[in-house]
Amino acid sequence: MLLHGKTIMITGCSSGIGAAAARLFAAEGAGVVLMARRERHLRELEEEITKNGGSALAAPGDVTDEQDVARVVDTAVERFGRLDGAFNNAGWASVGKLLHETDQADYDRVMDVNVRGVWNCLRRQIPAMLADGQGGSIVNTSSVAGVLAPGSGAPYVAAKHAVLGLTRAAAADYGEQRVRVNALVVGSVRTELMDEVLADNPGLEEPWVRRAPQKRMAAPREVAEAAAWLLGDRSSFVTGTAMAVDGGWTAA
Repeated sequence: MLLHGKTIMITGCSSGIGAAAARLFAAEGAGVVLMARRERHLRELEEEITKNGGSALAAPGDVTDEQDVARVVDTAVERFGRLDGAFNNAGWASVGKLLHETDQADYDRVMDVNVRGVWNCLRRQIPAMLADGQGGSIVNTSSVAGVLAPGSGAPYVAAKHAVLGLTRAAAADYGEQRVRVNALVVGSVRTELMDEVLADNPGLEEPWVRRAPQKRMAAPREVAEAAAWLLGDRSSFVTGTAMAVDGGWTAA
């Protein structure tokens, strides 16, 4: 199995891409540590994975709170012995407004979850991976908004660009110590959050789908599959990359 024996922390996994990743990673042999704010959803996911023969631990918390992140990392190490990988997937979007129409609260929330959240995770996950000299692999979720400005809202575009910057900086800093750090440049994905965004901004779906050569949105599992490969040993010479999982959007 691709992730056999590995311990992987996943953030933003109460639904969408993160929940799909938790199911996939567990099926591929990993012990998964589940972090998100919605405790009930985490407990249900933990129970589902366990009933299917996997190993999962729900650890509720908010990525914008560094002490929450530290607690979850410590819990992962205490439960499984070490931390081999992390999928930093928690995110928040505010779309449909021009820059001058976006208020400070929207800006702060988008930057806190998408940038500070990844920052907090990297600061706590990397030391845990360095502790026994074996290193590890981290995957951060960025977006096509991390390389383009596709009408996603200025704070979100800025935040997802920043995720790529943090990814490359961390990869450069820790490559010699066997910690690999990569990012996914994700296109439109049919998740619960996407459904909420489209409910408020119905005009966005058609142009988003039209821009991708595959002319569809991804299923959450398709993004999770890319993350699983980057977290596994088969990608051992891959670090500092921004892998497009976007149906060809950025190519077009």
